[in-house]
Amino acid sequence: MIWGDFDIMLVVPAFLAGALVLSTHIPLGQEVLKRGIIFIDIAIAQIAALGVIAATIFGGELATWQIQIFAGISALAGAALIHYLAKRHSDSLEALIGLLFVLAASGGLILASYAPHSDELLHDLLVGQILWVSSEQLLWVAALYIPLLIAWFSFDCKQRPILFYLVFSLAVTASVQLIGIYLVFASLIFPALASRHIISGRKRLITAYIIGLLGYFFGLMASLVFDLPTGAITVWALLAITLLSKPLLNRGDKSVLL
Repeated sequence: MIWGDFDIMLVVPAFLAGALVLSTHIPLGQEVLKRGIIFIDIAIAQIAALGVIAATIFGGELATWQIQIFAGISALAGAALIHYLAKRHSDSLEALIGLLFVLAASGGLILASYAPHSDELLHDLLVGQILWVSSEQLLWVAALYIPLLIAWFSFDCKQRPILFYLVFSLAVTASVQLIGIYLVFASLIFPALASRHIISGRKRLITAYIIGLLGYFFGLMASLVFDLPTGAITVWALLAITLLSKPLLNRGDKSVLL
């Protein structure tokens, strides 16, 4: 893109979408890392995507909110199954979650083979279309995230597994359709990894938010300036910010960022 033609307003809705996703995914990602169930996010995201594919194929012309219901039910079912497995098979939970991801991804490919424009559908679910989010999408995601954040910070979901899985599945359901599975996983894990050695919970949370927002900002800028796929380059931008922040964060609470 030529700098003279550059319009910052092109990335404002996408940046707001990223900020919305980070609002829930930062605390969720830190808890996922703490619990050691790294692949729960991508597994539930894939299960939610399976619900979207099923709704698209079997439901015909459905409204956006109807597709959300399909995706939400799928994600809640996946979360309930993982909660059951955590209680019964905790010693092999991560392996079982990985298998759920593979089964959901394979099932999605099988179903998508019957859908018109299947390549486009799969691409949108995996990589997302963050650069083209609408104000309507932002509003309904915000309407969902506000009560989820209130529940997370008010009812100590960390100590209540069923609430953790409920909040997690609903948040991921919305974010998958907003930014795609790859960016959902990156948003959950990269900021959490970068800030994990900070002792203070408040500073760890703030630092993770800063890293996530910087990753989205530079990813969106790179996408427009160099004409790169937005979701994919934002994943790499989050990685770059995580790596660059490591020397500043390796002293825990003495980090010069805060």
